[in-house]
Amino acid sequence: MCAGQTRAHHGGMSTTPLRPHTTTAFYVQAAVSFGASLGAVGFGIAYLPVGAWLRAFLAIAILYTVTSAFTLAKVVRDRQEETAVVSRVDQARLDKLLSEQDLLRLETP
Repeated sequence: MCAGQTRAHHGGMSTTPLRPHTTTAFYVQAAVSFGASLGAVGFGIAYLPVGAWLRAFLAIAILYTVTSAFTLAKVVRDRQEETAVVSRVDQARLDKLLSEQDLLRLETP
């Protein structure tokens, strides 16, 4: 089992949690990396030996790329969450069907 995952027990069946948790260190590393890369690109554009119009165009292009990357990441995350919810609903339906069809259960007349 991966770090950060726990197993919950529901009626004899075990399931993984809906949302895995990231560590604080990973979150900080991602934020610092993003800030450093954006700062380096901004510094490079600011000190590029070209005119103001070209610098402005490059700055807008970088901002557009960053916002597009955030949008893409959100869409991918939303699709993964949707898939996880659908699979959990399917698993719950299967669990209910299997519990109703218990072959070891004795039926009394």
